[in-house]
Amino acid sequence: MIDFRHIEPEDKIEYEKLSFSERERGCETSFANLFMWGRQKIAFLYGQALVFSQFNRRSVYPYPIGAGDKKAALDAIINDAAERGIPCRITCLDFEAKQEIERLYQGKFHFHNDRDSFDYVYDIECLAELAGKKYQKKRNHFNKFCVNNPDYRVEPISESNMDAVSRLVEEWYKRRAAEDPQGDFMMEQAAISKALKFYRELDLEGLVLFVGDSPVAVTLGSRMSENCFDVHFEKALAEVDGVYAAVNCEFARYIKAKYPDVKFLNREDDMGIEGLRKAKESYYPHHMVEKYWACLLEDGYEY
Repeated sequence: MIDFRHIEPEDKIEYEKLSFSERERGCETSFANLFMWGRQKIAFLYGQALVFSQFNRRSVYPYPIGAGDKKAALDAIINDAAERGIPCRITCLDFEAKQEIERLYQGKFHFHNDRDSFDYVYDIECLAELAGKKYQKKRNHFNKFCVNNPDYRVEPISESNMDAVSRLVEEWYKRRAAEDPQGDFMMEQAAISKALKFYRELDLEGLVLFVGDSPVAVTLGSRMSENCFDVHFEKALAEVDGVYAAVNCEFARYIKAKYPDVKFLNREDDMGIEGLRKAKESYYPHHMVEKYWACLLEDGYEY
């Protein structure tokens, strides 16, 4: 059985030596997401990072990260699942990873296309400039925000404004709970609280928008490769017209100026939520990161 252990901030250096050398992968592979969400565990074997996780109350193994012996790592995952007496479910496969499993284990896995988990990846230049006809509505929203709030200002998240950020986040979740009493926001709220607590250790970057002395929007993310930045959270007071367009554009400008090598913003998935899907599509992604599950046929393949 693989000796998985809880992920600690100190694992970031070793993990990112592997992840930054990889091709583009999904947002689940960013170290910050691994650390913030749930009770994920990690092991470093065969020149790769292996993770044991939970998704919708199912035990899963994200596809190994790193350029080591992939067959040895996958064999270890298959054996670990058997020893634990659980189905072997391998998640976070992009198309190339799917092809690799098909080649290594011909006919032994069933694959499921997980559209609700596809990542939306945008050209950072497009989000920063909002140029051209297709972004006319977004420019209008941003311009309306600027006209209505001429005293707005943008600050990078720091110790000096962390209390304001926390207050805004708390208010956002309070309102969402009132609007949707049956909604389950506990995991996301726990993840963002963890992000703020370990902000410096995770090398997170973020902005908070103020109108006067009141925070109205916050966003934060982390670098997940040499040319891509992952946007983990974006919260704003919806009654402020154009605020989401403003914080989106301002963050793209901030990252573009600070990290000239970053060409893309990964704004993660839509979780199958219709309104969120429309919002993400309205910004015209440069491309999507496709994702699949692979389930060992001999175990059955319930997702």
